[in-house]
Amino acid sequence: MQDPSVEGRLESRHAIRSMLRTPMLALLLATTWGTTALAHGVAAGDQGYIQEITGVNLIAFMYLGAKHMVTGYDHILFLFGVVFFLYKMKDVGIYVSIFAFGHSTTMLAGVWFGWGINAYIVDAIIGLSVVYKALDNLGAYQRWFGVQPNTKVATLIFGFFHGTGLATKLLDYEIASDGLLANLLAFNVGVEMGQLMALAIILIVMGFWRRSPNFFRQAYTANVIMMALGFILMGLQITGYFVAA
Repeated sequence: MQDPSVEGRLESRHAIRSMLRTPMLALLLATTWGTTALAHGVAAGDQGYIQEITGVNLIAFMYLGAKHMVTGYDHILFLFGVVFFLYKMKDVGIYVSIFAFGHSTTMLAGVWFGWGINAYIVDAIIGLSVVYKALDNLGAYQRWFGVQPNTKVATLIFGFFHGTGLATKLLDYEIASDGLLANLLAFNVGVEMGQLMALAIILIVMGFWRRSPNFFRQAYTANVIMMALGFILMGLQITGYFVAA
């Protein structure tokens, strides 16, 4: 008779190997490519462009906002976690709208009023948001504490931090005051367009993945990986904070 512990390890390895054959892993692992940069960093070329232009530039800022979202691995990871077990489009719309309201509010207000906090700290909190959502998807809070956090409130609060992270980075680039409000609104529209594009890809892949008979076993592995990526992001930012101090 096989040792139960050995059997459990074999099953875990089989689950990981099975997940490696699913399209969703590409989405998960693609998020690790950006771990050498800050979660809400803006490309060097875009940084120079932002600093040089003045006046109203709606199309340019819409493009920059959309580009930020589709390449923002922290946003995509959290969004992925939020919709992971949402099967109804109504629920997806509610949660994505809550998240969008949160990050739009603090991004716009943060830049307009000059609010900002240390980039390493806010990005570490954003990493925590990924960890939180992975643990929520794993049902950890109910098992450990016997309670279920209000997921809508949590999504809103972490949305505020995601927006604060972006505002903090944009403030570093000293966007020209001429046309600032219009450009910020255009940037935010671009962010939401990028979020919708990322969401569409996630939902399409999830739709196919959920048809797999191994989905629930692979779902556990996927959320463990997501949690690990969140911890990595937190660790990188906390280390950066003390190194830069």
